[in-house]
Amino acid sequence: MLIIGELINTSRKAIREAALKKDGEYIQQIAKVQEEAGATYIDVNCGTCIETEVETMEWLIDNILQATNLPLCIDSPNPVALRAGLKKATNAKPMINSITDETPRWNAVLPLVKEFNAKIVALCIDDGGMPKTNEDRIRIAHSIITKLTAEGVNLDDIYIDPLIKPISAGEKNGIEVLKAIQQIMEGHPGVHTTCGLSNISYSLPARKVLNRLFMVQTMARGMDSYILDPTNKEMRAALIASQALLGQDRFSRKFIKSFREGLFD
Repeated sequence: MLIIGELINTSRKAIREAALKKDGEYIQQIAKVQEEAGATYIDVNCGTCIETEVETMEWLIDNILQATNLPLCIDSPNPVALRAGLKKATNAKPMINSITDETPRWNAVLPLVKEFNAKIVALCIDDGGMPKTNEDRIRIAHSIITKLTAEGVNLDDIYIDPLIKPISAGEKNGIEVLKAIQQIMEGHPGVHTTCGLSNISYSLPARKVLNRLFMVQTMARGMDSYILDPTNKEMRAALIASQALLGQDRFSRKFIKSFREGLFD
């Protein structure tokens, strides 16, 4: 299970203020607590700093790497900022968030994937836009996987994001994603799937409950990576319990260790 810690994102007020004030100590603290909570990658996103994104990306990474040696997920819509981040993320194999099957984005990001030998999050979007049906998701995922592997990208480095739409906008949006995850994982053994969970609950009450339960449901369909807040105790407890129930925790050792540490109190 690969967990991408999502907290270092300038869309969050505290992170944006720290970046503006150049409060490196705070950034280091947030990186460290995510590592201690079980993150395996640290996401770095400063896309809201449009005019200073490159400089802010470099500054964030410099500070993160003073606190942790975890690999980094460089997250930006701007290929220039992606390159700047990847050049700094030399401590371990990096990840890029993200590529799509849209021609301009594909042409801009693919060279970076190959140059930096990076893992890649791939969104199920193509030149026709967002997937309208489950069949669209499967078709786009197949196209992206086929094209990436043809370019020499290892299947194990590909993380397909099937794109979650809110159930408030359509009651079938949740179950369609669950079906897509299973079909993608079964159709391409060795590939990975990932997502951010919060879209599923958009505009609804009790969002944390919906997000947590949807994570459990997606795990049962094969999803093996998430972009989330690893310091959220209830989310982490649900993830560890689900791993035990799904046979992903040998002799339930991780579950027992977490119980002893008070995670389930």
